[in-house]
Amino acid sequence: MKVLIAGGAGFIGSTIASACLDAGITPVILDNLSTGRAEFVDDRIFYQGDIADRALLDRVFAEHPDIEAAVHCAALIVVPESVQHPLRYYRENVGKTVEFLDALVANGCERFLFSSSAAIYQPGEDFAVDESSPVAATSPYGESKAMVERVLEDSARAYPLRVVSLRYFNPVGADPKMRTGLQLARPSHVLGKMIEAARTGATFQLTGTDWPTRDGSGIRDYVHVWDLAQAHVETLRRFDTVLDGDRRYEVINLGTGNGTTVRELLDAFHSVLGRPITTEVSPRRPGDAAGTYTRSDRARRLLGWEPSLSLAEGIQHSLQWAERRDSVLGPAEDGEPTPVGGVLSAR
Repeated sequence: MKVLIAGGAGFIGSTIASACLDAGITPVILDNLSTGRAEFVDDRIFYQGDIADRALLDRVFAEHPDIEAAVHCAALIVVPESVQHPLRYYRENVGKTVEFLDALVANGCERFLFSSSAAIYQPGEDFAVDESSPVAATSPYGESKAMVERVLEDSARAYPLRVVSLRYFNPVGADPKMRTGLQLARPSHVLGKMIEAARTGATFQLTGTDWPTRDGSGIRDYVHVWDLAQAHVETLRRFDTVLDGDRRYEVINLGTGNGTTVRELLDAFHSVLGRPITTEVSPRRPGDAAGTYTRSDRARRLLGWEPSLSLAEGIQHSLQWAERRDSVLGPAEDGEPTPVGGVLSAR
């Protein structure tokens, strides 16, 4: 099997590509390298360009007519940035996806996997959600994912297109073989900020402690990125049984089913790291939400998938990748932290 992976030079897309290769599936990667890295596509079939570039996509399919499915991981993902620049997020995440879909339909690609997000959900009283829970995004980023899902569902009704939207919860970790990982030296997500604090001695900002959770901090469902990648492999393998008969569209949550607060994540980080980091409480960021975790078993029923890696392993692999990152991707840019020998060694 050969699949097109849009955004396949980024953190999640490159991990999916590695999992595909390990499973005997050939990835064809399309990425404009705005945030992805060329180092992640070495020795892989790679086209540099935009998902809205029709001429490039026509060339990809002309050169690889045996592509059987497309995986769409290309998107901007920083919640506070989406609040500051909503038009950019709607243009990149929604407008360009419409152009991408148009090219796929024209080239006869009928199977489509979308990297969606649990950020679209309105959490219930216990913060647990399933695929039927109300959709009420709290940021332009989340809204852009919900909009694309509506476009996909309508398109699946109108065209020879079948779609599975995989709603990710909160990815952590790295490829356990350390082929790829989070490419940013200064990531914006919470575990990345903890690692940055451990690397530099800076203070970790625990943003938002007045949520109606058991300890006041936000609650999340932290799922290992390698487990997410395995879910994509299973979806590709089972696509025609997941969408059998007249069914054209399906949504599936990808999470562990465990709600972990940010304070609990911090405790787990300290345990894996073997020492505490300096922490202070600060206000919520623009676009933040209390968070959710999945209560669904649909992924297990339809894909035969359930997570196999723990939160501690996700933290451990993130720390290992942080030590390795600069040797793979080069030194951090000016103003970004550089590793301190041994500071991330975890017990």
